[in-house]
Parts: sequence; C-alpha cells; structure tokens
Amino acid sequence: MSDPKPIRKGRSARKKARAAGPPMNPAPPGQMGGQYRPVSDADIQAIYATALRLLSELGMGEVPGRLRQTLETAGAHSLSNGRISLPKTLVEEAIDQAPKTFPLHGRDPARTIEVGGNAVHFGTGGAAVQTLDRQTRLYRPSTLADLHDFTRLQDTLTNVSWFTRCCIAGDMGTEWLLDINTAYALIRNTTKPVATAFTLAEHVAPIVHMFDMLAGGDGAFAKRPFVKAHISPVISPMRFGADAMDTVYECLAHNIPVSCITAAQAGATAPATLAGFLAQSLAETLASLVMVHAIKPGHPMVFSNWPLVIDLRTGAFAGGGGEIAVMNAASAQIINHLGLVSGVAASMTDAKALDAQYGTEKGLTSLAAALAGGNLIYESSGMTAALLGASFEAFALDDEMHGLTYRILRGVEVSDDTLDYDGICGAVMGEGHFLGGPATIAVMERDYVYPSLADRDTPKTWEDTGALTSWDRAAARVDDILANHHPSYIDDATDAAIRAAFDIRYP
Repeated sequence: MSDPKPIRKGRSARKKARAAGPPMNPAPPGQMGGQYRPVSDADIQAIYATALRLLSELGMGEVPGRLRQTLETAGAHSLSNGRISLPKTLVEEAIDQAPKTFPLHGRDPARTIEVGGNAVHFGTGGAAVQTLDRQTRLYRPSTLADLHDFTRLQDTLTNVSWFTRCCIAGDMGTEWLLDINTAYALIRNTTKPVATAFTLAEHVAPIVHMFDMLAGGDGAFAKRPFVKAHISPVISPMRFGADAMDTVYECLAHNIPVSCITAAQAGATAPATLAGFLAQSLAETLASLVMVHAIKPGHPMVFSNWPLVIDLRTGAFAGGGGEIAVMNAASAQIINHLGLVSGVAASMTDAKALDAQYGTEKGLTSLAAALAGGNLIYESSGMTAALLGASFEAFALDDEMHGLTYRILRGVEVSDDTLDYDGICGAVMGEGHFLGGPATIAVMERDYVYPSLADRDTPKTWEDTGALTSWDRAAARVDDILANHHPSYIDDATDAAIRAAFDIRYP
C-alpha cells in the first residue's frame, strides 16, 4: 500500500493556494477566435460576389429622399424602378474607409474595450418584453425596476464586456419616458460600455444633453462617447427603413458609435438556403455600411449581421439550433474576412426555463460564434424564450459559461516549460503523482478556470447540501448581488440636475 503522506501534503498545498485566491483571471474577455471556419475562402468570395451583385443590380428599395440624395452624392445611382443601385466601387470604398478597430468606451476607462480583429467579447442585447420572475419562476411583463436591477447585476459580472438594455420597461407610458429612463438606468448602474436604442430621432439630442451633463459639459460626450446606439436601418428583404434613417443621421451628428443590425429570418424575409441567406444579409448590412460612409466617412460602426432562423414548420422564431449557430459563425467569419468589426448574435435559447434545453442551446450557439471570431456577440447573456424573456439567474449562469468559453479560446500554450519533461520524470521516479508539485501549484490558477455555480461535488455531498440545481445556485448568487450591490455612478449634484431637467422615474 502506498504511503498517503505525499497526498495529504498535496491537498494541503492546494488548500493553501485556494485560500490565497486567484492571482489573475486565466482567460479574460478578448480572447482570440477564428479557429472555426464553416465556410471556405472560395465560399466567402462567392457569397461576397453575390452580395455585390444584389446591391448593384437589384439595389435597395424604399429609399427616403434625404438618404437618396446623400447616396447619389457618394456615387450611388437611382434605377428606373425607384430602387437605388450601390455599385461595387462605392461598397468597397466604404469597406476600405471603415474603422477596422475602435474603442467602446466605458465611463470607467479601465472598462473600455477595443473591438475588431479576432478579439471576442460577450455582451448583451435584446428587448425582452417579459422577465422571468425570481419568485414564481414564471414570466411577467418587464418593468423599469427590472432594467435597473439587470444593469446593476451585470455590473458585477466580469465576463460580460458591455451592456445593452436587455428588456423593455413596459410600465413607461410614452416613448419619451421609455427612452430617457432607459438611458438613465444604464448610466446610473454601470460604468461599462453601454448601448441603447432611440425610439424616435428627436430623442437623440436631449438624451445626449443628459450624457453631456454627466461627462462634464456641452460637447464632452462626443469627445469620448460611452454609449452606442442600436439601429436597424435596413428592413429585409433589401429595403431601407425611413424612421431609422432619421435616427442614423442624428446619432452620427452627435458622434455616437452605431451598431447597424440586420436581422433577416431564413425562409421568411431571406432565403431558406443558408448560402442564399448569407449573401442577402451580407448585402443588406453592407447597405448600412455604405449609408454610414455616405453620411460620415470613417464613423465607427459595428457590422451587425445577425442571421436569424424560423422553425419552417410553424413560422416561430427559433433562437437555438444548429442552423442559427453555423450561420452566425459564418457571418462572423465573413465580416472578419472583410476586415470589419463584427457583431453577431448567439445564446438566444428557445427554452423558457433554465433547463437542459437552455444549457444545450446556449452553449452550442455561443461557442460556435466565439470560435469563429465574432468580435461582439450580442444577446449572449440573460436572454430566454427566443428573446421574449430575460432572466436574472440566466445572467449569472451565462457569465460563468462565457468564462469557460474564453478558456477554450485561449487554447494550449506549448513550450519546454509547459511540456514539463523533467517534471514528468521526477513524478514518475519519485512520489508517483503530481498533486502539490511546484508545477501543479504554479498553473492551478494561471491555466484553470474554476466554475462557482456548476456542481462538482459527489452525489452524497450534493444530497447533503440540499440537492440544489444550477438554477437554485444562480438564484442565491443573484439574491446576494442585488441585496448588496447598489452603485450610483452619478454624483449627487449631477443627479439632482438631471432629475430637474428630465422626467426620471427611478424605482
């Protein structure tokens, strides 16, 4: 029988290392993607060529007069049927002059992220009209209080790089109240980069005035914009949206970075064939890029081409599945091939509960998007019920999932030190194990990510501690955060001035 003393020594060393706490995050946000390539270079060229042909020959429809004039000045030309042709030369000029990387500023500079290349960042998105209630575990209408709570919850989640309002405050009586109170909730409760939407173009200027008050005076926000706008200026198939156009002009005038989102649905507003879908949706998002270029060359835009899928048997949106996973991964690959800042969507599970379907769909779709190198992976935190719902517990679970995904992206570092030939020989010829060895202690926090919500206990220990599910453990984590994390990132004087100027409905 072997001597147990070396093993006890190893356990003691491991306990000591754990007690000291992790010296670093072994795999922080911004890990490199690009390992997964669902389409070949030849496929990309065929898809891109078809997109260029669609823009040039079919053109874009329903072009507002102001935009038509702007596009024609830039080099587009109107067709006899009223549509507008975007020639290849104009499209490639827009690609060439678009920023290939740029910062998404946090109000705290330490939380600013640089986007582009193959760096991967998980964040949020969505406009859920329902929230998964923490007590009943059933859905109810989302409120402004939910938005404040979601914002301060994610403020503590290290693997969520930026926050977009994830739910619609259904208790705001007007579009103006909704927009101003949504923006206020974001800036009050986090200093990460944030994003919002403007229901009407005339809301942009006054909300930017609120941002200026926070940033230090008139024009201060434009010098370092810490909020970006989500806009859908193209409506599938292949036409512009008039209301969104006015918002684009306003956002660019105030130097707000934009995420121009194309969200076609396979078999409904785009072809059911995956290649045809990718060609049309690429053309539509390129049309958004040309529009931004024509208005303000070089303005930062996230190229947000989000292929969405419907269940062709029922017509219902399907947020999880192999098709949506491979198409968003392919979209990220194509956008990165063009050298643009890529935005795709993932983790849009159809599951209503935090169950096996939830875990399967979220893990599969988010990992595919990350491995393909999506720069900004939207909808990936907290969303449930095919984007109709948002969940507090899902935010906590998804944050942990992102940490594991970043570890996958980090990969394996191979060197003489990590191959550890001498260490292998020493263990084999010595104590016969690696527990407590210097190399093991050195890498246990440097190379390994340890989940805090996933259960790794024995069945007996799990039973003795209450037989909790991951949902139960996430609920306890959320309870603790919401009970104790009450940030106010606005000083009292500025907050009073904002409240005097705007109808702020703080819950």
